[in-house]
Amino acid sequence: MSEASSIPSPETTSSQQAYAYCRDLARSHYENFPVASRLLPAQLREPISAIYAFARIADDIADEGMLDPQQRLDGLKEHGRQLERALAGNTDVAPVFIAAADTIVRHQLDKQLFHDLLTAFSMDITTRRYSCFNELLSYCHYSANPVGRLLIQLAGKDSPVNQQYSDAICTALQLINFQQDIEQDLLENDRIYLAQDEMQAAGISEQQLHERENSPALLAFMRQQYRRADKMLLSGYPLVNILGGRLGLELRVTVLAAHRVAAKLMQQKDIYARPRLGKRDWFLLGLQALFARQPLIDA
Repeated sequence: MSEASSIPSPETTSSQQAYAYCRDLARSHYENFPVASRLLPAQLREPISAIYAFARIADDIADEGMLDPQQRLDGLKEHGRQLERALAGNTDVAPVFIAAADTIVRHQLDKQLFHDLLTAFSMDITTRRYSCFNELLSYCHYSANPVGRLLIQLAGKDSPVNQQYSDAICTALQLINFQQDIEQDLLENDRIYLAQDEMQAAGISEQQLHERENSPALLAFMRQQYRRADKMLLSGYPLVNILGGRLGLELRVTVLAAHRVAAKLMQQKDIYARPRLGKRDWFLLGLQALFARQPLIDA
């Protein structure tokens, strides 16, 4: 496992050393997670790096290397136990757990959200098909929504309404990510993140996905998926202005980028092609993030 195997041996580690380890890990995966972004307030970079490192290593336990499913599940359980040991004051644990525990205590975060992420990674091992859309939403509840809820807790903006906005954004981001990676998920991990009952109702079979079919029916079906995810994404947009400041700007860029990806998905004729945002896209997104209050409904 590429990242799990790189965790330093358990030893007494200062919180600053632990955060430095997490920052280095985050920067090595910068293209996938904006923890090193200068848009983020400086005081949030360390805790966000700790959250990312905790999740990144757990993700590798679930997906990387040659372990069998039970070994992966056991590894995730141990990941959670080590976090609890760090929270109990034990220092003979790996730096990632020291940083995560320090972040939880220092910022009064809900530790259950860290364990929810581990539940999602366990689901990745045990579940490869979802019978209905509600099952997909349940997966997103564990895989995506905890990240947003941790961010609003870090920002001191936790409330039932803000949780709803955050969940809408995070679930939509997860769905859009699934929708642009259909072929990769199917070929590499035998996973289909589409509701089986909706596929059946639309006359879509798994065989069509394996054969990379782009029939009118399949294109129409996927465009329904894109529209639903994009509508959900934009329903959470008020959180951007509620957060405000640099964190709000970071979230605005994230939402606008996902909105643009949904638009590209809607326009393309090959559902297996992963849309890319070019320099022109990012230039326009930057302008929109700085000067527009609400994204254009163009997807």
